Amino acid sequence: MNHAIGLLELNSLAAGVLAADTMVKTATVDLLQATIMCPGKYIILVAGDVSAVQSAVAAGKAGFAANIISSLVLANVHPDVFPALRGAVAATEMGALGLIESFSVAAAIQAADAAAKAAVVQLLEIRLARGMGGKAFVLFTGDVGAVTVAVAAGARQAEAEGMLAGTAVIANPDARVWEQVL
Repeated sequence: MNHAIGLLELNSLAAGVLAADTMVKTATVDLLQATIMCPGKYIILVAGDVSAVQSAVAAGKAGFAANIISSLVLANVHPDVFPALRGAVAATEMGALGLIESFSVAAAIQAADAAAKAAVVQLLEIRLARGMGGKAFVLFTGDVGAVTVAVAAGARQAEAEGMLAGTAVIANPDARVWEQVL
């Protein structure tokens, strides 16, 4: 069972592929993503037990320190974060819509985790930097009170990292907005 997420963000595509290989060979982790992100960065996202994720991230950092932009090990991750990272969540209800936008992938993951832990909301997607100039965002739904609390909690987390780009709470989104968002 996955309890932790590890992330490396590198400034080199070649170093990124090599770091991903090093990380998965170092520890028993699931490779959630290893991909090119805008603008010319490489993101490696792994999950697993806390100690395995820590070992994998440490190995990636040690071998490619000159290429590391940022890194993250997040323990005790809310279980809803994993399907939201894959964008594989179908909305069970279309209540209020919450959005947290960040300047980094790591901040978006941390914000999503904080939001999910703060209130009863359904994480819909954590969109990571692809086509957004390195930004990332989190989408979730629930009743307006819960969404407001979740946005505030996630925003505090991203703001503490200096990475908050914006937030939104829409109490009753129009069906046409839902079509575009989902």
